[in-house]
Amino acid sequence: MLKKYFAGIVAISVFTTLFSCHNIIGSTKDDLQDSVLIENEEEELVAKKDTVKLMDILDSLNRGKITFPALDSINKIDPKVAKRRFRDSIYNELNKKEKHIYLTFDDGPLIGSRAIDSIATFKHAKVNAFVVGRHANMSKRLKNDLQRYKDNPLVEVYNHSYTHAANRFHAFYSNPDMAYADFAKCETDLGLTHKIVRMPGRNIWLFDDTRRIDLASGGQTADLLGINGYKIYGWDVEWKINGLSGNPVQSVNEIYTRIKNMLGNKSTLKPNNVVLLMHDDMFQNVKGQHLLTSLIDSLKQHKDYKFEFMSNYPVKY
Repeated sequence: MLKKYFAGIVAISVFTTLFSCHNIIGSTKDDLQDSVLIENEEEELVAKKDTVKLMDILDSLNRGKITFPALDSINKIDPKVAKRRFRDSIYNELNKKEKHIYLTFDDGPLIGSRAIDSIATFKHAKVNAFVVGRHANMSKRLKNDLQRYKDNPLVEVYNHSYTHAANRFHAFYSNPDMAYADFAKCETDLGLTHKIVRMPGRNIWLFDDTRRIDLASGGQTADLLGINGYKIYGWDVEWKINGLSGNPVQSVNEIYTRIKNMLGNKSTLKPNNVVLLMHDDMFQNVKGQHLLTSLIDSLKQHKDYKFEFMSNYPVKY
């Protein structure tokens, strides 16, 4: 059984609780004594700071920061096998934990925003609205819909830029200073309280020690936002919108199955955390609203699935 918390420096000693220490790492008695001393010191540090989590160890493993001894006469297991077993043991522990789902909606406030707000309340599901400043100022109704989002304790509102790049993304990101000013204007004009951004037309992640850029033209803008204290979140799964009709493209079952599979095989950016991208316009009619309600109901069948705010991303163990 893996311990609740790990420290990268003692990953191999933790590994010995899962498999034979002699057969896997070939430690001597003195080595083991030193390892125990190190582990005790690290456990004291963790107890004080509570910063080293199971998922942090997995990140270190995936980034090659944890290595295993080469196969020889003492170490009987190939390091590739040892690494795979160690990863599997972490996955087994993560499978016992809650899974966190982030329902995110882009481009509001738009016609579908009011329905999203009502469904969040009716289903008692946390949702995340990435809003566009220009849209909020298009009409009194849309401004009121933005206020409904803000007043709903089940909705958190984040920055999706002021102009949405006028849908000319390459040109927009070719001038990082101008693009940054556009996000800053959205924050100021709409009175946003979270320094959380989703970049229009880009699936970019930048927070803590994570930096994932999908298209290079957005990289400089992302870095400028990061330097100024913003966290940038992309998505793991997209429920695509039909550009002509505004209706959802995939069925409820397709999206539900993909979310379930990605949580199961740990293929999201952060294990046990899955971010779903949708758009407010997808739910402007009764049919679309029924689809959203059905998806939420399908996900709620799993007692270990929890809807969460992006301000808490990623939940770690």
